[in-house]
Amino acid sequence: MRVVQRVANFLASHLLAVYAAVALLYLLAPIAAVTLFSFNDPVGRSNYAWSSFTFDNWLSLFRDPTLVQAVGTSLRIALISTTIATILGTLMALALVRYQFRLRKSIDLFIFLPLATPEIVLGASLLTLFVTLRIPLGDLTLILAHVMFNVSYVVVTLKARLAGFDMRLEEAAADLGANPLQTFWRITFPLILPGIAAGALLAFGLSLDDFVITRFNAGQTQTFPVYVYLKVQKGIPPQVNAFATLFFFATVTLVAAAALLQRRRANLSK
Repeated sequence: MRVVQRVANFLASHLLAVYAAVALLYLLAPIAAVTLFSFNDPVGRSNYAWSSFTFDNWLSLFRDPTLVQAVGTSLRIALISTTIATILGTLMALALVRYQFRLRKSIDLFIFLPLATPEIVLGASLLTLFVTLRIPLGDLTLILAHVMFNVSYVVVTLKARLAGFDMRLEEAAADLGANPLQTFWRITFPLILPGIAAGALLAFGLSLDDFVITRFNAGQTQTFPVYVYLKVQKGIPPQVNAFATLFFFATVTLVAAAALLQRRRANLSK
């Protein structure tokens, strides 16, 4: 009874920490499973049951040319769409936060629509638009579709960063003789760069991971998620788990590097 009472007291006093730990384990469990099965040597085509440990999946990472091409396509689409969405989203966020103009609230509302609309609706709507405009489905339509939903995430992320921006810094730069362009590149841009980087990383991850909108508007173009979907019935090769693990740790590394860079700049500014 004393042991039970001690456990109950511990859980009561550390309820939030225990809940956070359980939630974190729940979120990381699928990623851990994907990483584990990237070292599995499956019997047959299916990689759903553990057989034996091997490094062959990593050593033969580029064995399937179709898989390599799908990964390359996903990276290309993600990089191009992220670059465009980050530039447009940054300019839109600056305009929405700093200036008052007609239809500002309406535009603000329209930015949130892609975030609230189900992906299947967005995918079908974009497909209808492209077919109506007679735009051939392929890389171009994928880039346009990914830019469309990524812009909203960049704008929302950067608006949060701009909300706490001290405008007196720009006024001080202007008083010291800096023109608007010099003020932006030497004062504004370095200060909002962490927000831009966060929005770009979020957009890149969403573009790389998207399946529903991509499936509607890809045409004959095959991205990594589409490749996995098409391989489900035939058997997903273990190299898919290796690529997924590689993507995950690369993204975590980029996020950690951005966080360390932001902390370093904050320490230098003190």
